[in-house]
Amino acid sequence: MKPFVLVAATLGLVASLGSTAVMAKANCKAYPKEEWLKEDEARSRIEAQGYKINKFKVDGNCYEIYGRAPDGRKVEIYYDAKTLNPVKTEYGE
Repeated sequence: MKPFVLVAATLGLVASLGSTAVMAKANCKAYPKEEWLKEDEARSRIEAQGYKINKFKVDGNCYEIYGRAPDGRKVEIYYDAKTLNPVKTEYGE
């Protein structure tokens, strides 16, 4: 019985590590804050592309949004805070 418990625990650990890797944060280039695009300007530019923003926040050196893409899908996007280039995009249902 003990080997089964060990295997089950190991599989649980592997599964949790796998999901953590998928949810890893984006690696945005670091710039001095005064070089960042202002948050309201960034939000306006993103919305002008057709995105509906539910949540806008700073995550490390990135701007991050949660919302809807122009096609209606859920989306999480990390943007370079200076250039506003997308660094990482994840779509939901």
